[in-house]
Amino acid sequence: MLTISQLATYAGVTVRAVRHYHRIRLLPEPGRDRSGYRTYDAGAVVRLIRIRTLADAGVPLARVQELLDAGPEEFVGGVQEIDKDLRAEIRRLQGTRSRLARLAAGEHLALPQSVVDYLDRLRGLGVEEQYIDMERDAWIMIAAQVPHLIDSVIAKKHEELDDPDTVKLYSLLSGALDWPAHDPRIVEVADIMERLMIRAVEAGEVGTEDGIDDRFVDLLDSTMVESSPGAARLLAILEERGWRGWTRIERVPAERLK
Repeated sequence: MLTISQLATYAGVTVRAVRHYHRIRLLPEPGRDRSGYRTYDAGAVVRLIRIRTLADAGVPLARVQELLDAGPEEFVGGVQEIDKDLRAEIRRLQGTRSRLARLAAGEHLALPQSVVDYLDRLRGLGVEEQYIDMERDAWIMIAAQVPHLIDSVIAKKHEELDDPDTVKLYSLLSGALDWPAHDPRIVEVADIMERLMIRAVEAGEVGTEDGIDDRFVDLLDSTMVESSPGAARLLAILEERGWRGWTRIERVPAERLK
């Protein structure tokens, strides 16, 4: 007859594990001898080894009892079912690792790859990180608002970056966050934006439905205005020339200009 320590040694587990298996009733507790000690026989060693083998193979302890009591066919079926569950869990964990890897890159937090690529292109044009941070935050909100449209919107933004005026605009806006309201470069920005708006009107791109809620547009515009002392003046200049908005640019009706 064996003591609990000897049982644990023969089965390759710890005494603590043996007591745990007793508590969850995987391993029956034997009676005590005249000295008050529990004693185990060879059957307990065999059962404990089987428990340990199943647990080491990844079988959840909640299902070990089921497999210990199963016949040959039931055992195979149970193992296959557990394997299926494990493969599903592995796929879930791999997905989690992939998402964590993207998060480690910083901008992948709440942003689709298309937007990340666009921001990288802006960096390649020499746009300062301070301005890119502001754009990133805006795109995070836009991507959450219209996730089904974001890739097409970004594709359009890439097309716009093929225009020298757009590149020039970004080179100016890159440092504009720190400009005072009276900075003369604000007028230069307004000139470029007006040229771009006129082209957009001629191409039929202004005034079309963009799928973004009006209040959300107001939120994005107010965020831009608050980002720089010169932003409000820029919008005022554009409105004097017949344009309104930043996120969604619109023609101001002629009667509104009088």
